[in-house]
Amino acid sequence: MILINLLPHREERRRRRKQAFYAGMVMAGIVGLLLAGIGYLALMEMMRAQQSRNEFLQTEIKRLEVQIKDIASLKSEIEALKARQKVVEDFQIDRNMPVHLLNELAARTPEGVYLTTVRQEGQSVAVSGIAQTNERVSEFLRNTAYNSAWLERPELVEIKASAQAANVRDPKRTFDFAVRLTLKRPQDQEAAPRPGEAASVPARAASAS
Repeated sequence: MILINLLPHREERRRRRKQAFYAGMVMAGIVGLLLAGIGYLALMEMMRAQQSRNEFLQTEIKRLEVQIKDIASLKSEIEALKARQKVVEDFQIDRNMPVHLLNELAARTPEGVYLTTVRQEGQSVAVSGIAQTNERVSEFLRNTAYNSAWLERPELVEIKASAQAANVRDPKRTFDFAVRLTLKRPQDQEAAPRPGEAASVPARAASAS
């Protein structure tokens, strides 16, 4: 017996294909939405983690800035303390320098030279006096230039015949002179001792005082 299908099978096949196509589209849409949601959640998680790291870095930066300020403040205090310590040390060293100055002038002043005034301003020393001859003044300059542990760089400011001796025309006239000297500090002497001299003389004198 032969069976003949008189139903519109072609239309039925097209309808089924359309249904399968629409179902595939719906599934693809659902899968796409799921993937988009997963990607969005992953992106949000990454952003949250990055934001957390940024906040941690900001906190650490602020903490380090505070520490840097503290270190700068400590450095300033240390420098101030060093400056005050140096002032105290310089004062301890300089307070006995007038004694060394007078001792050195007494030791380096030759016979025939009489000092009348000695004025010290820091390391500069102005000396004036009376000498019997010009040679005595030259000897005084040589003594302070080459044989002194505390005095250096003597400079003759002036030398002239004494006014009193010039008025009476005394053949044994004297000379008024003025000399400028530099008083060395103990640390200067330690840094550059003169040949043939004991470099530790001023240092021992300073430490003993």
